[in-house]
Amino acid sequence: MKVLIPDPLRSYTDERRQVEAGGATLGEVLADLDRRYPGIRFRMIDEQDAIRRHIRIFVNGEQVRALDVPLASTDEVFIVQALSGG
Repeated sequence: MKVLIPDPLRSYTDERRQVEAGGATLGEVLADLDRRYPGIRFRMIDEQDAIRRHIRIFVNGEQVRALDVPLASTDEVFIVQALSGG
């Protein structure tokens, strides 16, 4: 399925804004992304296996908050990373 990558994470995907990944759940898709682009999952998922506070993930335009959300091969996953600073 199509996964859209935000600018701050594109260094993991060779600057690609769109990549392909597979899996039956969001967690499996993120694990597949990490196999293809090592280290990217840790930037989105914390040590408690939860989506990090500054990350938003949308599937077909709807925000999801759990890794066990089922996905279809035709779904589109869009990852958004909040920006902060001082």
